[in-house]
Amino acid sequence: MERSDVSLRAVESRLEELVAEYRLHTGALAALRSILTSLSGEHAPTAVKNPSEGVNVHIADSLSGLTAVRDGNHDRIADIGSGCGVPALILAVALPDAEVVAVESQRRKCEFIEEAAALAGLPNVSTAWARAEEWTEGHVGCDVVTARALADLPVVMEYAAPLLRTDGRMIAWKGRLEDGELGRGAKAAEKLRMTTPDTIEVEPWPGGGTRRLVVSSKAGDLPEGFPRRAGMATKRPLGS
Repeated sequence: MERSDVSLRAVESRLEELVAEYRLHTGALAALRSILTSLSGEHAPTAVKNPSEGVNVHIADSLSGLTAVRDGNHDRIADIGSGCGVPALILAVALPDAEVVAVESQRRKCEFIEEAAALAGLPNVSTAWARAEEWTEGHVGCDVVTARALADLPVVMEYAAPLLRTDGRMIAWKGRLEDGELGRGAKAAEKLRMTTPDTIEVEPWPGGGTRRLVVSSKAGDLPEGFPRRAGMATKRPLGS
């Protein structure tokens, strides 16, 4: 058997494991396979194009947050700073009844996400070509806002808060939390009328190291002065 055949079989086996582990629907395997193929393409906007790596870095890592996303209403999900469409595309596979919007500031990445979604047969995916803080169409309408390796926690929280309905949740994928980041996030949460951020430790794949999901819910309406104008979240971050 050719080495490439062995590698492809290992990838297929891993996809099957993930579908079983997260109890995904019957059509999920084919959809995830299609997404992985898109992400492995020459022009995919990601540095991880090898399917043997991508099955974990893209697919398993995205699914590691699925329990948190499922834990409550998730009819409308916005993935801010979506990049190559991760976790947006993966969540759309896992939650076929949810509306998933990939919010991304680069047009070519939006086009890639749209093409990948079409090839995977995902009618529940759409894109918003906009910076997260400028996507006013999404204000106070999302049940869940996700962000994967996007920015420092207070910045992500300020991006997410205007997009969430009351009791909606922000879920941020973090490889690690920088020194004092959780404390700064707690201060930002207080100013934004969000709940104190909670962390959930996950191991997306064996030997891949620990990831942290940071979860915070919107407790009430934003105070006066929010949302601030574009750029202020990074220029003058809350909690600093």
